Amino acid sequence: MKTATKPMLSVTQRNYLLALLETRFARHPARHRGITWAQVLARLESNSEKLRSLAEMENTGGEPDVIGRDKATGALLFVDCSPQSPADRQSVCFDRAALDARKEHKPKTSALDLAAEMGVELLDEAQYRALQRLGEFDTKTSSWIKTPAAIRQLGGALFCDRRYDHVFTYHNGAQSYYRGRGFRAILRV
Repeated sequence: MKTATKPMLSVTQRNYLLALLETRFARHPARHRGITWAQVLARLESNSEKLRSLAEMENTGGEPDVIGRDKATGALLFVDCSPQSPADRQSVCFDRAALDARKEHKPKTSALDLAAEMGVELLDEAQYRALQRLGEFDTKTSSWIKTPAAIRQLGGALFCDRRYDHVFTYHNGAQSYYRGRGFRAILRV
């Protein structure tokens, strides 16, 4: 995955972001049972390059928070926990190929391009469903998710939302985009 090449955060930006993340962490303890803020802070301090990606998640409306650990690596999992798909990441088609295929009314970018620029990944279906067990997300919006290569090769892409107290996975042409469809990101720290 391509990582963001933007400059590091200033001390003021870093301190603001850490305070914001700590407040959110304390406000939602059910999202990260068994993980302390001291553990999160230590992880962030030893992986300070990840702060830029967290700032991008925050600045685009994602409200990132820790939702667990990667069982294989022990990395903390930061995921967008905004109630709706992050506002500044909506109205995007799925990937560069879909964007290039549009002949008119092209969106500004694609979900995969923007994710790469931010240094994050899209959630896959299992991660999206795990997030939904922690709250109710995308009740008025929808979010693109990682799509199996076989589906993408045929021109499709997957997205999810929550309606009628259930989580649904749908398909659409990868080149489609809608005001209420964005993407949720995951960052391993």
